[in-house]
Amino acid sequence: MTADKQTPEAGGRVADAYRDNWVDRMAPRSLRPYLRLSRADRPIGTWLLLLPCWWGLTLSMLHDGRAVWHDMWIFAGCAIGAFLMRGAGCTWNDITDRHIDGSVARTASRPIPSGQVPVPRALAWLCMQAVLAFCILLTFNTAAITLGIVSLVPVCVYPFAKRFTWWPQVFLGLAFNWGALLAWTAHSGRLEWPAVVLYMAGIAWTLFYDTVYAHQDAEDDALIGVKSTARLFGPRTPRWLRRFLVVSVSLMGVSVIGAGAGASPLALLLALAGPIALGWHLQWQLTRFNPDDDAGLLALFRSNRDAGLLPLPFFAVALLA
Repeated sequence: MTADKQTPEAGGRVADAYRDNWVDRMAPRSLRPYLRLSRADRPIGTWLLLLPCWWGLTLSMLHDGRAVWHDMWIFAGCAIGAFLMRGAGCTWNDITDRHIDGSVARTASRPIPSGQVPVPRALAWLCMQAVLAFCILLTFNTAAITLGIVSLVPVCVYPFAKRFTWWPQVFLGLAFNWGALLAWTAHSGRLEWPAVVLYMAGIAWTLFYDTVYAHQDAEDDALIGVKSTARLFGPRTPRWLRRFLVVSVSLMGVSVIGAGAGASPLALLLALAGPIALGWHLQWQLTRFNPDDDAGLLALFRSNRDAGLLPLPFFAVALLA
C-alpha cells in the first residue's frame, strides 16, 4: 500500500483532506502548501484541541460561580491559540515523520514528503505559528502562562512515541487535552483537582477516537514497524473502545461533580447531562466501527467534533441555573 509521492504539479491536495475545502478553493496558491502543513484543510484536529479548553473554562466558571468579561477573551483566545498550536504541532509532526509519511498511502501526499515544502521553510513556518500562539498566551494569568509553556513537552515528544511504545495515543492525549488544565487556570488563577480529572477524561476520549483513526494505517504501519493502539488491539479493538468510553464518561462525571459541588442541585444535574451526552455519541460510534472501512473510520473520527461539543450546552445552561 506504499504510495508514490505526489508532486506539486499534481495539484498538491492531501489525500485525507475535505473535498472542496477552503484552502484548495480560496487560499493564495503560494500559501496553500503551508496551510496544508498546518492541516487547515482538515479542521477536525483544531476542534479536538479546542474542545477540552472550552470544557475546562465552563467547568471552572461553574466551580467558583463567577463569570467576568475576560472569560470571553479566554473563550476566543483558546480558539485562536488552538488553531495556531495545532498548526505548529502538525508542522513539527510532519518534520519528524517525513521519512515515515512517504511510505504510508494516506500521508505520502503531505507537503513535506511530496516535496511541496522544504524542511527549513517548514521550521520557519513552525516558529511563526508558535510565536503568535505565545503572544496570545501572554494575555492570560501567570499560572496559565506557565502551564502553556510546560505543554510544549508532550507536544515535542508525541511524534517520537510511535517509535518506542504501542501506546502513542496516550502521548497524543497528554498534548491534545492540556487545554482543560490551561483554560480552567486562565479563569480561576489556580489549577484544581476537577481540572486534572477532566484532563484524564479527555485523554481517555483521545484514546477512543485516535485508535479508530489509527486503524486506517494499520497495514502500512505494520510494514514499516510503526506502533499504535490499533495494531496492539487488533480484533479486540471494540472491547478496548468500550473501556475508553466508560473511563472518559466516568471521569468527566467526577470532574463535573467536583466543579459543581457548590452549585445548586439543578445546576449539577444539568452539568452531569454533559458526560452522558458524550457517552451516547461514543456508543453510537462504537456500533458503527468497522476496521476494514477506511472511509467509515475517517467519518467516525471526524464525528468527534460533535461528540466533544455535546457536553458544552449542558455546562453552559448549568451556569445559568
